[in-house]
Amino acid sequence: MSDPTLTIGIEEEYQIIDPDTRELRSYVQRFLERGHTVLPDQIRPEFLQSQVEAGTRICHDIHEARRELIRMRHSIKEVAEGEGLWVAAAGTHPFSSWARQEVSPFGRYPELARFLQDVGRRLLIFGTHIHVGIEDRELLIDVMNQIRYFLPHVLALSTSSPFWHGRDTGLKSYRSVVFESLPRTGIPQQFGAYADYRSHVDTLLATGSIAEPTHIWWDVRPSEKFPTLEVRIPDMCTRIDETLCLAALVQAVAAKLVRLRKTNQTWRIYRKNLLDENKWRAVRYGTEGKLIDFGKTKEVPFPTLIEELLSWVDDVLDELEIRPEVEYVHTILSHGTSADRQLAVYRRTGDFRAVVDRVVEETQQGLG
Repeated sequence: MSDPTLTIGIEEEYQIIDPDTRELRSYVQRFLERGHTVLPDQIRPEFLQSQVEAGTRICHDIHEARRELIRMRHSIKEVAEGEGLWVAAAGTHPFSSWARQEVSPFGRYPELARFLQDVGRRLLIFGTHIHVGIEDRELLIDVMNQIRYFLPHVLALSTSSPFWHGRDTGLKSYRSVVFESLPRTGIPQQFGAYADYRSHVDTLLATGSIAEPTHIWWDVRPSEKFPTLEVRIPDMCTRIDETLCLAALVQAVAAKLVRLRKTNQTWRIYRKNLLDENKWRAVRYGTEGKLIDFGKTKEVPFPTLIEELLSWVDDVLDELEIRPEVEYVHTILSHGTSADRQLAVYRRTGDFRAVVDRVVEETQQGLG
């Protein structure tokens, strides 16, 4: 088994905001026309026209990822301002209605909308996707099976979607609830080998269940386009440092699991229904709740579990040069996730427009 490259790729889904109303604006076509001049091959439409997605180039380390992310967000911001618009980074918009959004006319989106109907039209949600380069397919499946355990931890740190249609939902990641109304979502089952995974995909293709493998929307999946493992569970991260923290943490966990495999060790595989219990807790409480330590069969405060996770990956951090990014976890725990900060603004002002303003401001932090 050759060592994986553990390269990093990051995809972000942005909200297109009207500065006058703070509502979402269906404007993606003109946005793309201008965007392709500054981010060729990196900017893409999403399912709804008030969304736009951008992805970094393949990054060989976290330092390159930081430069790419800054360049990408800065370019998106400039394109938006050139059209008299704003961009915001969060898992949901505080008050815009999905019923007033327009489906993107590009590619398979119109066909997908006809198939999914209102389940698809409700997808007024925004996420962060993190790719880690693992070229060996068998190793990739092995890492995917094990990394499922850590997905609720990643989600809790990313939570940025407490509001939906002008309501405090009582959840830190309402995006997760909306997304799981689609088929083929959530934490995937365990696969015995790459052939097992491929057989699953081929069955869905042969039976007309999916038009292409990318219509499998699990929280973690093998990428069809790149030799990468794609972690898709996070909400859209508001601050650049939050995105980089999660990317570095995912890279660290993958590196640790690869190191264990070299010594014929493995992280214990837990049943999907148990992992779903922890995902619900992350959705509901973010970093302020408790997750289940299945080895001890008891609830543990999230900060305690994260400290244990940081200790577990400590021996790979310096080799990957990601210690500052991973240790940004402490800042998230101290100051709250984006969901916590949005809730604080709303409770102080009673104004969802003020929440949008705060998210827009934080989206631009760190751009220089």
